[in-house]
Amino acid sequence: MTVAQRRRISTLILGRFARNMISRVSGGSVAVSRLWPGRTDRLIIAPHDLRTADATRAAEIYAGRFVFAGKIVTCHGRSIFDLEPPSEDWEVALLGFGWLRHLRAADTALTRANARSLVDDWISNPAHKRPVGRRADVLARRVISLLSQAPLVLGDTDGKFYRRYLRGLTREIRYLRYTMLDIPDGVPRLQVLIALCYASLCLQNQARHIRTATKKLSDELQRQILPDGGHFSRNPGALIELLIDLLPLRQTFAARNIAPPPALLNAIDRMMPMLRFFRHGDGSFALFNGMSSAPSDLLATLLAYDDTHGAPMAHMPHTGFQRLDAGAMTIIMDTGPPPPPSVSHDAHAGCLSFELSSGLSRIVINCGMPSTGRDNWRAFARGTPAHSTLCYHDTSSCQFVELSAMKRLLRGSPVVSGPTTVESYREMVANGVLLTTSHDGYLSRFGVVHRRVLMVAQDGTRLDGEDTLSPAPGGRIKGNETDYALRFHLHPAVKASRLSDARGVMLVLPNRDVWTFEALDDKVELEDSVFLAGNDGPRRTAQIVIRQESRHAASIRWSFVRSTTSASATTARRNARREPELPL
Repeated sequence: MTVAQRRRISTLILGRFARNMISRVSGGSVAVSRLWPGRTDRLIIAPHDLRTADATRAAEIYAGRFVFAGKIVTCHGRSIFDLEPPSEDWEVALLGFGWLRHLRAADTALTRANARSLVDDWISNPAHKRPVGRRADVLARRVISLLSQAPLVLGDTDGKFYRRYLRGLTREIRYLRYTMLDIPDGVPRLQVLIALCYASLCLQNQARHIRTATKKLSDELQRQILPDGGHFSRNPGALIELLIDLLPLRQTFAARNIAPPPALLNAIDRMMPMLRFFRHGDGSFALFNGMSSAPSDLLATLLAYDDTHGAPMAHMPHTGFQRLDAGAMTIIMDTGPPPPPSVSHDAHAGCLSFELSSGLSRIVINCGMPSTGRDNWRAFARGTPAHSTLCYHDTSSCQFVELSAMKRLLRGSPVVSGPTTVESYREMVANGVLLTTSHDGYLSRFGVVHRRVLMVAQDGTRLDGEDTLSPAPGGRIKGNETDYALRFHLHPAVKASRLSDARGVMLVLPNRDVWTFEALDDKVELEDSVFLAGNDGPRRTAQIVIRQESRHAASIRWSFVRSTTSASATTARRNARREPELPL
C-alpha cells in the first residue's frame, strides 16, 4: 500500500470516528427531545410527489402483501413492521413510506383507512424503530413521504389522530435535525437537508427554521453540484434522485410565497441539461459509477420540467464526460478521475470506457449496477473488466478498500487510488470528430499509461478506435503473456456472431440494422458477459474481447461500422464466413 493510499484511508477513518463521537454526543439531545415533543398543530401545505404511482398496488397492500426490491412479504394478520425483512433494500423501501403514494392513487375510503392504520401502527409502537429506520437517508425519505401524502392519511380523520400524526412527524423531524452531523456525504446529506426544508415550509411551528434550513441547503448544493450540472459523485443516478425532490421543493417555496434560494434555482438549471447528456436514444441512462436502470416514466416526468428542450452539450469538463453525436450514433464516454473518497463508495473503475448506441438501439454498454441485491454484484460491477475499456493485468484502474473490517468501519468500500491525470482533447476534423484521451491509473503499479483515440464519422455510420499502452517517460513496458484485454460489452438485445476469420463480429440490432466490429490485426473472441442494470434483474449477454501482450503489441486498432445493406442480405453474404451465433 502506498503512502498516498494510507493517508487517504486514515482521513476516511478519522472522519468516521469524528462522526461517531458527534452522534453519541447528540444522542443525549435526541433522548431529551423525545420527552419534549413540542407543538406542531397545523399542516400548512403538502408538497407534490413526482414519483409514479400505481393504483393496482393498493389492493396488494390492503391484502397484506408488500412487494419491494423484488421481494414479497405477506403479513398474515401481523404488523408488517414486526416481520423480519427479507433484505435491506426491502426494509429501506418499507420504512421510507414511499408506498403511500400507491394508496393515494387508488383514492378510495378503503385505501385511506388502510393508510391511516399503517401509519398509526408505525407511530404508536416504539418497538418498530429499527436501526435501518433511523438511517439518515431512510428517515429523510420517510419525512418527505409523510408530508407529501398527508392529504391521504389525514383526509377523513378526527382531531385526535391528526394531532398524534403531527406529533409523530415532529419527533421524526427533530431526530433528523439532531443527527445532522452523522450523515454520509453526498446524496444522503442533500436528502436530509431537502427534508428539513420541506418540514420548515409545510408545518406551522417549523417556520422559524426556514432561513437556517435554506442556508444549509444552498451551501450544500453549491458544494455538491458542479458548474456543469453534474453531481460530484459522478453517478448519473444522483441527478434523478435529487431532481425528483428539488423540483417539488421549488414549487413549495412558490406556494408559500417565499422566493426560492438562488442556489436552488441555479442547481436545477444546471442539472436539467445533464439528464439529456446521459440519455441514449431509447431513453435509458449511460451506466457509469453506480448507475442502474432509470425508470422511463420518471425520466419523462423530469424532462417535462426542462424548459430549454435543447440538444445535450458535448462536453462536461467538471464532471468528466464526453458525448459524441453523429447521425443516429451516440457515444458517451467517461473521461474523468474518480470522485472524492467520501462519495466514492459506488464509484467504478471505468475510466475511458464508453457506451455506443444507434437510434433506439444500444450496442456497446457497461455492465452497470443492479437496482436491488447490489452486494452480490458490487465487487464485479465496480471493476474495470465490467466496463468497455482496456484492462491491464486483469486489475482495475482504481483500487478499493478490501479488508472486511475496514469496510464495516467505513460503511462501504471507497476508492483509495486511481487515475489522477485524465486528459481528453476533442477536435473537428475533415471526416468527423476526433477524441484523444488518456489516463494514468496503471502508471504507479505497472508503469504504463492507457491512451484511447476515437474517430466518429460525420454521418454516424462508423466509429474507429485505437487503444495504446505507453510506458512512463524513460521506462519500458515489462509485460508477460496475454497481460491486457480490451473489452466491449454488448447489450442483451444485440445478436452477435463471430466471423470465421476470427478478426470480426457481426452485430444484428433489434431493428435489423447490421453493424460489424473488426480488428484486422488481432484475434477477436466472443465471450459471456452480464447486463446488471436491467429492469428484470441481471441478464446474460456477450462481450467482444481482444487479448494481447503489451511487449509485442502495445496498440489495438478496431472499428464499428454500420452496414448499408439489409440484415438478411448481409447475413446471406457472410454465412460462409461466420461462426455459430453465441447463445443468449
